[in-house]
Amino acid sequence: MLLKASMIITGISIGLLVLYGADVAAAMGNDDHNGFLPLDDMQRGIGLGTPAIILPIIAFFISFKVPSKSLGGMIIGSGILILIGGLAMVVTPSPEGVERNPAMLFAPAIFQIALGAIKIKKS
Repeated sequence: MLLKASMIITGISIGLLVLYGADVAAAMGNDDHNGFLPLDDMQRGIGLGTPAIILPIIAFFISFKVPSKSLGGMIIGSGILILIGGLAMVVTPSPEGVERNPAMLFAPAIFQIALGAIKIKKS
């Protein structure tokens, strides 16, 4: 039961990250920098990014004693998606007046990848 809940939580995180990335990609094609969701950069980061960072960590600790390579892979996948978002932030120019700090994404991404590796190693 704990493993199933953890898989669902991590799946939600991956879905949020994919939605976040798609919205950012849509925003890059518009002159007004708005994606298909009615959110600005800060709202998008808080509403989609923050839960996507926190949920896999919660999932890891919920199922800490339950071995699962698939959950470990999902947690690593979530961390890789966050890492890709941080790298995309580095290589794309920021809009005027917007200060971005990609280091805020690298630390939780690396932490999630490490948790996923631990989960796989314990399985």
